[in-house]
Parts: sequence; C-alpha cells; structure tokens
Amino acid sequence: MEQVYVSYPSLDENKRHGAQQAGTQSETTQDKLIISNERPWKPWRSARSRIRGWAIRVQNAMLCLAGLEWYCYAALGVLMALMSFVMDLTVAKLLRAHHWLYSCLEGHKLLQFLCWTLYPACLCALSTSFSHSICPQSAGSGLPEMRAILSGVQLPDYLSLSNLFAKLVGLICTLSAGSSVFLGKVGPFVHLSNMVGAYLHRMYASACGTKQRRTQGDMLVVASAVGVASCFGAPISGVLFSIEVMGSHYSVRDYCPCFFAAVCGALSYRLLAVCSGEQETVNALFKTRFPTEIPYQPPEILFFALLGLLCGAVSCVYLFSHRWILRFVRANKLISRFIATEKTLYSGFVAFLLALVTFPYSAGSSMASQLTMRQLICSLLESTQWNSISHNATLLEESQQSLWQEWSPPGSSVYKTLGCFLIIKLWLLVLACTLPLPAGYFMPVFIYGAALGRFLGEGLAYLFPNGISPDTLSVINPGGYALVGAAAFAGAVTHTLSPALCALEMTGQSTHVVPILIATLISNAVSRSKHQPSFYDGISLIKKLPHLPSLIRACPKLSSVQIGRFVAPAGAVLQRGEKMAGVQNVLNNSTESQFPVVDTHESPTLLGTVTRDQLQAFLLEIQTEVHCIMSVVREQRVFVTENGKLCGLITWKEVRSSAGKHTNTHTHTHKHTS
Repeated sequence: MEQVYVSYPSLDENKRHGAQQAGTQSETTQDKLIISNERPWKPWRSARSRIRGWAIRVQNAMLCLAGLEWYCYAALGVLMALMSFVMDLTVAKLLRAHHWLYSCLEGHKLLQFLCWTLYPACLCALSTSFSHSICPQSAGSGLPEMRAILSGVQLPDYLSLSNLFAKLVGLICTLSAGSSVFLGKVGPFVHLSNMVGAYLHRMYASACGTKQRRTQGDMLVVASAVGVASCFGAPISGVLFSIEVMGSHYSVRDYCPCFFAAVCGALSYRLLAVCSGEQETVNALFKTRFPTEIPYQPPEILFFALLGLLCGAVSCVYLFSHRWILRFVRANKLISRFIATEKTLYSGFVAFLLALVTFPYSAGSSMASQLTMRQLICSLLESTQWNSISHNATLLEESQQSLWQEWSPPGSSVYKTLGCFLIIKLWLLVLACTLPLPAGYFMPVFIYGAALGRFLGEGLAYLFPNGISPDTLSVINPGGYALVGAAAFAGAVTHTLSPALCALEMTGQSTHVVPILIATLISNAVSRSKHQPSFYDGISLIKKLPHLPSLIRACPKLSSVQIGRFVAPAGAVLQRGEKMAGVQNVLNNSTESQFPVVDTHESPTLLGTVTRDQLQAFLLEIQTEVHCIMSVVREQRVFVTENGKLCGLITWKEVRSSAGKHTNTHTHTHKHTS
C-alpha cells in the first residue's frame, strides 16, 4: 500500500511566496502602465491630419469674416426658431386630438362635457406639477424676473438648464389646453430665449477666455429680441420690444446684434413653415387681404381715435382687476396656503372652472369657444362684414367654410356673440392669471383687443352700410378695426408701442399704419394716466422684485428721495499705502468679495476697488519672492532696509507662519463660497 505525504508550507514560507507574487504583480502592473503610456496605433493618420488642417482653415476663415459672438447670435436665432416651430407643431397636434375626441362623442353630451373640461384641467395640472417638480422658478411669464436680471439683480436658477427644460414642457402643456384657458406663449418664450442665450454665452466665454468682447447682459438683450421674433416672425418689433420692455437703459452697441439675431430667428421660423408645407412661400403669420385702393375713409380716423380711447379705458379696468386678484390671492391665508401646498390641484380646479364656463352647450356657444387661439385671431381679422353676410343668402352660401359662423350661431347675432366674448373673457383672463404654471399673456390681450375693435367695426358697418362718405364707394372694413384694436389694447396693457409694429409685421398690412399708431398712442396715454403701472410693472411690484424703473413708474416720488437715507457703512477699507499685515487682517476678519481703496484713512478719497482674489494673489506673490530670496542667499535671517534704513528682519519661521495663514484663509474662502 502506497503512502502519500502532503507537505504544508509554514507561515514564513507563505509570506515569502506572497511577497514574490506581489513583486511579480507590481512588475506586471508597471509593464502594463508602460505599455498603456505608449502611443496607440490609429488608422488613416494622413487623412485625419488633412481633415484637421481643413477644419482649422475653415475656422480661421470664419473668424476672419466675423467674430465668434456673431455666430452665437445666428445660432441663437436658428435654435429659437426651431424650438418655436416644434412647439407650435406639437401644440397643434394635441389640439387636433382634443377636437377629434370631442367630435367623436357627438350625441353624448355627458361624455363631451367630461372631454371638454377634463382635458384642459389635466394638462394644466400636468404643467404645474412638472414645472414645479423640476424647477419652481419656471412658473409664470418670466419677463418681470428677466427685467430684474437685466438691471443687475442676481436671481438664482432663473437661467439654468433645468428651468429651461421645465418651462419648455410646461408651456407646451399650457398651450395645449386650448382657448378655454386662454393663455399664450410670448412671455415664457422670451424667458426660454434668455436661458438659451445665457448657455451660449457660457460656451462663448469658455472658448474666448479673457478675450471675450461681449458680456452676458449683452447676450440677454439680444435673446429678448430673438424670443419675440421667433414667435411671430417679426424681427423689427422684437428689437423694439427688447428696448421698451426688457431694459431701462439700452446700449447702442446692442442694436446691430439684436437686428441680426432677430432676422435670423424670424427668417428661420418662416422657412420652417415653408419646408413643412404649411405655406408656399415666406409670408406673414396672419396674412390679411384688406382692400388697398381705399383701405379706410378720412372720417374714420376719428373712430380709430375713439377706439384708442375705448381700449385705454378697458385696459385700466383689466390692469386694476389683475393687480387686485393677485394681491387677494396672496393676502388671503386660506387661498395662499392652498396654492402653496396644492399647486397641482389648484391649477386643475381653476382650469376646470374655465372650461366649464366655455363649454359649447352652455355660455361657450355665445363666445366662439370651439375656435383655437390662432383661429380666433384669423377670424377676427377677416375683412368681410359678418352682419351683412348673415342677412345675404348668396354671400352665406359662398362663405360656408369660413370661421365667422362660430361668431354667428343659429339664433344669435354677431353683436351678442362679440359682446359675451368681451364681457366673459375679461374676467376669465383675470382668473387665469393666477395659475401657477408657465404661461404668457400678450396673445390673449391681443385677441381681446381685436374682438373689441371688431365689435366697434361691425357696429359702424351696421350704421353706415354704404360707407361713411357717400362720395366714395368704400364700405367699412371691420377687420381693420380689429387690427387697430389689437395693437391699441396690447400696447395699453404693456405701456409700449411695439405691439403696433408687431401687428403690422404679423399681418403684412401696411395700409393701416397711421390708424394703428394713433390708436396705440391714445390708449397708452389713457392707461398711463395717474401713474398706473403696466402689466409687467404690476407683477414686479406684487412679487417685490428689485426693479427700480417699475417702482419709479408706480411712485414717481421715489425719484426725489435722497440717496443718503440708504447709505450704509462701507465696512473694511484699504488705504493706498496699506501694509501686508493690514491686508492680511482685512482678509481674515471680513467675508466681503470686494474692498474699496482710499487715499488714507484720514482723507478717504475713493481711488478704486480691489477684489479678494487679487489681494490673495498679491500676498502669495510677495511670499514667493521672499522665499526665493532666502533660498538664494541660503541664510536663516535676512535684514530688510528701505533707502538704507533698517526696517526689520525676516526669518524662515515668519515665512512659514505667513504661508500657513494665507493657505488657511484661501481654503476658508473657497469653502465659504461653495
């Protein structure tokens, strides 16, 4: 029988074996590191080098043609036009889906009621929930906050990418709720444009480094113009909007960049409509066909001026109601607590109420509630007289496919429908302004002004069926009054003249330039009386945003307040001949990022300012020089003189102590900043 012997290695042998394996592994690791540090083989080196060379040549040629900031402006215009077009396309598909579902339920009024009310309620609830869960700052228009940012106030997260994503999705849901909620996209889209502009500026700054020639404020002013131009294809009114609404002081050097970017955005937006087959050529957004030979008679100028007075008076009622309901919602503890804790439920409930009022089998049948926002403005701008069509069988057969029939349902007149629209929609719009979701308010007031002008135009057409002047064969055009009313009411609400130019660019109708300007100026004069704040100024005041022009316009007495009442102590101050110890003491005992520099403490004449980073860099440079001197002379003690006079000595102990203090101060500053 064979015996098998098994030998067990001792503990020392195991250690020696482990050490040998570790040594082998370390050598293998070093070999791998050496191999990994070798330059890997790549295919087609010559082709890649030629492509890289051509890319560098193209880059140099582009930079010779224009600076990098101009390509950023063009990219901003194209990106915002693409975003606007995709948003409109998505909203149109969702609105068609709602209309299709509602028409499929024909004959089932209960199901139609649920479809009509729950669809916008769910979309508004989704918009609120999504936007607030991603970024709470995405609610509202965003224009008052952007005006504060452009005036120099820093508001966190208002230009972040998370806010961009939340506002984009939330705005699509809001617009898809339809005309029942009666909200627009201009304000939030300008905010979106500013967020994209801020991101492009960060890319531009990282590419240029210290050689950048444009600040973030310049890019935001340009982005404001692009936002309006990409919404309506109106570049000129976009630039005027950025001057009137967004900035209190406009820099002339932003003029050309604003026009360049706005034209890029407007042209791209209209070209996308042509490429999609929506239009055959580049055209106005709401193209009108008013008569050009005699667009209006001279006596009608008086009625256009009267329309301006009417729009100004109604705008005062609307602005007062808007400010009152916002203050009431904030002051009422029950409602404010409910909105703070249940924003989604509040948005769904208010949207349900709005849809309940506009249900076609209730009051909605008397206010053309089945028309979308785009169909509303297109129908109101029609040049035909609705009242004459409804009483003419021949014209009635020819216009069966026109949208005007929604304004003249069976058993109701055009005047009743327009009157109900004006009375009910005013209060519904005031209520919709309390919704905590991304929404704009320019297009609703534009449509409301068009309805106001249409109402006056239809009334004049009824009173003067053959025209005001019997000598000329020219009938009254109610669509012209709708166009003038839209510009006048929107201008009165915003206290601007840019809506007048926007109305001309959106419709391509240049024959009514004079009536539009007259009515807009008169409506502005009425709405500005007694220093009433505009729509955006009112929001800034209620939200207590630090926007000084809004405060001065609301209370002109503030301009006479002496600034000495608000002057606070300057804090840490440095003098011209400050010693290193004094500088170090200021850095250790204060957390300010900027310090004033005066001539002397006894004669505090301001010479300028210096930042904390500059002072820390100065101290580090001095310590480095001292360290180099002591290293070169190789002495433990170095005497310091000034013009031959002994000032003191420096030892290695003081150098190490000073370096340690500076390092601790620098580390503490970074921790405090982060």
